[in-house]
Amino acid sequence: MIERLRQQMEFLVEIDKLKSVSRRAYLMNGSRNENDAEHSWHLALMVMMLQEHANEPSVDLLRVVKMVLVHDIVEIDAGDVSAYDAAGQAGKEERERAAAKRIFGLLPAEQGAELLALWLEFEERETAEAKFAAALDRLAPLLHNYQTEGQTWQEHGITLEMVLARNSQIAQGSERLWEYAQELIRESVEKGYLPQR
Repeated sequence: MIERLRQQMEFLVEIDKLKSVSRRAYLMNGSRNENDAEHSWHLALMVMMLQEHANEPSVDLLRVVKMVLVHDIVEIDAGDVSAYDAAGQAGKEERERAAAKRIFGLLPAEQGAELLALWLEFEERETAEAKFAAALDRLAPLLHNYQTEGQTWQEHGITLEMVLARNSQIAQGSERLWEYAQELIRESVEKGYLPQR
């Protein structure tokens, strides 16, 4: 029992590092970049508030919450890479798999296996839960960019075509949230937050 507790505590200390992983997205007030821990917490609340909009409303809420809480833990080792950064995407899958093995491997075997399975489920996006979690993971940066008048988009030369290509997958988890996302995108173009080319 002492060894089990030691492993759990070692994992909990390790994942505190997620608070230091900076994302490209700014806080909605534009004051600074968001960190991965803040992003995961915000997604967990989005799951709770927006479950009714999932394509499958009977989606397992607890499973989705767990998924969004663990989905970025691998970035402790692998770092946050923008979805629009082609060079940064090279080798990302291998880096993240190695990180998952190391970090989840700190836990007692069955807990580590559970978190690894949740992480893989999110990455594979085949279940209704993973599709909904991924939809929210894509919607969140849209909200941030809309609220900051396109701060990240403009800094990194992101265009309408890129945003549409990246975010159309929201529909796989929630048609309603994709409709909402398209409204945000349309308004962002109209207000000059997001360049068309």
